[in-house]
Amino acid sequence: MKKNFSLFLLTAFFALNAQETANRFFYELTFKPKTDSAKVDKVMMILDITKEKSIYRDYTMVAQDSTLKIQFEQMQKAGVYKDMSKMITMPKFSEKIYKIHPDMKIQYVERISSGFTPMNIAYNEDLKFIWKTLNEKEKIGTYNTQKATTEFGGRKWTAWFSADIPLQDGPYKFYGLPGLIVKIEDEEKNYSWELKGNKKVDDYNEITFLETISPGGNGGKAQEISREKFDKTFNEFKKDPFASARPLLKPEMLSQKMPGSDTTIGEMIKQQEKMLKDFYGGNNNPIEIQKASVKAKK
Repeated sequence: MKKNFSLFLLTAFFALNAQETANRFFYELTFKPKTDSAKVDKVMMILDITKEKSIYRDYTMVAQDSTLKIQFEQMQKAGVYKDMSKMITMPKFSEKIYKIHPDMKIQYVERISSGFTPMNIAYNEDLKFIWKTLNEKEKIGTYNTQKATTEFGGRKWTAWFSADIPLQDGPYKFYGLPGLIVKIEDEEKNYSWELKGNKKVDDYNEITFLETISPGGNGGKAQEISREKFDKTFNEFKKDPFASARPLLKPEMLSQKMPGSDTTIGEMIKQQEKMLKDFYGGNNNPIEIQKASVKAKK
């Protein structure tokens, strides 16, 4: 009895201290940012799959996270703070998309500001794809794949999935095929994802270092609202990112210098405002040109 109890305690200890792991899949996204131009851009996106969910996002911020952490700790130690925005490479896409297992309920998350405090807003979707699986097969990189088609967001999509990777997931909101989606693109090639590799991530943490240190840095916590309210709120934020902060800005505050910098708070806000407007204005060709006809949770 004593031996069994000791074994139970040992098992419980390891269970409590076990670190979460994730399978990280790297997708190269080739896309046309502008509807009036044939110019294409590329960015690496990632799909992190854990036992409980998958998380899709731009890899740019994740890739520089450890470097930014080291720089921040060095500034803390020296007691000298610099403008970290100059050290950061901006991503091409700002959203996070969660698919919650086992039902693959989707949560779409964006980050906005309320006053000076960043916050996450999200809408939920119970999205079901209608796939047509075809007999056509193709070797893409090292992956053996099979063809499937669907319609989503006002576009017609062709996907290639691999039954060799028994995960019914894929980039963006796509899922539901009998194997991981290796490649998917719309018929006009506005958006095209292709799997380029994968690795196991030990001690996985979905929250980046920057998210933990930013004001209101609650990582994945999000205020869940309806899709209609989300679209309205986010579109207003993109048009004027500092609208909620502007009434709080007093002249004496704007003239103060940023810590460790000759730049004033007013100059910094103008720089940030231009950066955000350029960022959001850089893409007028959305993945979804029509909303999916699904029920969204409030």
